[in-house]
Amino acid sequence: MGVDGRLRAVVGLAQAMAAACAPRDSVRAAARGARVALDGSFAAISAWERERGRLRVLVNEGERRAGEEEFPEDESYPVHDFPEITEFLHEVWVGGGGPHAWVESAVGDRPGRRGEALRRRGRGTCVVAPVVLSGRAWGELYVARDEGLPDFDEDDADFATVLAAVIAAGLAQNERLEEARRLAFTDPLTGLANRRAVDMRLDEALEEHRRTGAVVSLVVCDLNGLKKVNDTLGHAMGDRLLERFGSVLSLCGAMLPGALVARLGGDEFCLVGVGPTADEIVRVAEEVCTRAAELELGEGVACGVASTGDPIGLVKSSRRLFRLADAAQYKAKAARSPKPVVAGRDTAVVRLADAAAEEAPGERRRFRGRQ
Repeated sequence: MGVDGRLRAVVGLAQAMAAACAPRDSVRAAARGARVALDGSFAAISAWERERGRLRVLVNEGERRAGEEEFPEDESYPVHDFPEITEFLHEVWVGGGGPHAWVESAVGDRPGRRGEALRRRGRGTCVVAPVVLSGRAWGELYVARDEGLPDFDEDDADFATVLAAVIAAGLAQNERLEEARRLAFTDPLTGLANRRAVDMRLDEALEEHRRTGAVVSLVVCDLNGLKKVNDTLGHAMGDRLLERFGSVLSLCGAMLPGALVARLGGDEFCLVGVGPTADEIVRVAEEVCTRAAELELGEGVACGVASTGDPIGLVKSSRRLFRLADAAQYKAKAARSPKPVVAGRDTAVVRLADAAAEEAPGERRRFRGRQ
């Protein structure tokens, strides 16, 4: 491939990564683009998981061997078996150099596991390039050719270094976009989901309910005593109470597979469950109440539950489910109930929610004022 061909390959790789809709599509586009650009038979991209001390393979692209999945669940290797990625940091960069790719051969005498891995998989040569993000080694690009094909050379290593830099730029852009998406659906104080995320999840869940009959449940929680904490101990302590309760709700939500835990705003939180029975949801809501009462701040929590697994009538929209859970929570708060109130098991709750719907048919009805 001449200079013009390599330039087109670089542009194509960058465009393919930019057009990817999801992170795995992006790394697959990167691996494929690098493999084609280097005329390789196989390519992989791996990330360095520092906390585990391992290189985890994100994608295998091209002519895969037995055991090589395109998106492996947990194909990873100890960094001490392939230490070059860490050595670049300490030996090359400190001396003023930059990350640079290198070539390995199945018949070479270079120590380490690369040659052994090539021989085991019927490949003759490979080029390995560190992928660097924000001045830190993030992972590596690996491109190999099968036995019988020409070996990679230093020109290929130089080109692989350029490709790795392009891949790093694409990954950085993806990370920024993922962070922006995460912030758009996350409450900044507690780290839980926010109201926007809840609305999306409930819309999806109710569509699944209509299609398959899956049980959809909503637990609405209102912290008791937050205003008192803010007024007497200061807003920093109020924030601490919100964070602590958010952790309690997250811990309890983990008992339900796939549950979404969120802060709706102010002192109001919720949990969305899809699949578990109404009884399972109620048991978790009871655990939330118990744990909230044990916090060193605040005065426990008022908790309301609405589930399509209970006799609450037809649920066509998230607004009705919210009205039911709000009405149940309102009754729990008014009665200072230490346990959740459940719509459908308390028929007065359904009547209250339906009356609210007649007053404001297009809106979620709030049943209580702030403390």
